[in-house]
Amino acid sequence: MPTTRAGIAAIALACLAWPGAAYTQSDSLGVGRKMLAEDNPGELWVERGKRVFAEPRGPKRASLEQCDFGLGPGKLEGAYAALPRYFSDTDKVQDLESRLVTCMVNLQGFKSEDLAKTAMGNLDQMSDMEALAAYIASRSNGMKMNVRLSHQKEYDLYKAGEYIFFRRNGPTDFACVTCHGDNGKRIRLQDLPNMMDPKQMQETVSTWPAYLGTQSNLRTMQWRLKICYWQMRLPDLPYLSDLSIAITSYLNYQGNGAVIQVPGVKR
Repeated sequence: MPTTRAGIAAIALACLAWPGAAYTQSDSLGVGRKMLAEDNPGELWVERGKRVFAEPRGPKRASLEQCDFGLGPGKLEGAYAALPRYFSDTDKVQDLESRLVTCMVNLQGFKSEDLAKTAMGNLDQMSDMEALAAYIASRSNGMKMNVRLSHQKEYDLYKAGEYIFFRRNGPTDFACVTCHGDNGKRIRLQDLPNMMDPKQMQETVSTWPAYLGTQSNLRTMQWRLKICYWQMRLPDLPYLSDLSIAITSYLNYQGNGAVIQVPGVKR
């Protein structure tokens, strides 16, 4: 009987948990990720995003083909590699998802508050926003991350993100660097990249959006940051907040030179 993408994901996860596996835990995790990467279920989100991008939608019945992600209307190749960046029409520094919401509001007539409610899917339903993000980001595959700080607001937000990354706060007195400042750290089965190591930082920022095997879903960096804040017992991180874009600005700039390959594969 043919094996579906979902079946492959299930088999890979089962292999990770099988008590008689001949691999060490670290080796088995690598094998599982490799199995998923070879037939990445995240490609389903990319294909969905491609269809949704060109489909007339919203009150204005328009597509997103005239959306400008920084290189001109409709030009996607290489756009994700330079995000976050400053946009003069909004007078803001925007990441991929915040720029996408701007286009969906202005071109298609959606309301930003409604989009925020459905931006992150669940186990039973794909999210259009995550699918669109995966498709747009995938159009920069093979290109190098190239975030600039040429505008004052880009520099200011980057410095804010740097401050947030190292600032300890909350009931656990955690900072981002608490979990991501040394080699060999792990939460349960999840290896934690050492983002003080340029190579590991590059590997991290160049593989989001990513397919998560434990959720059978594709997620974006906005989701990852939201969950990090939840794990640190901090107040809920609002979708597309300046704080989240500041952190992304810091991470992506530090990851400059990384070759983009999305969707990535995570546990």
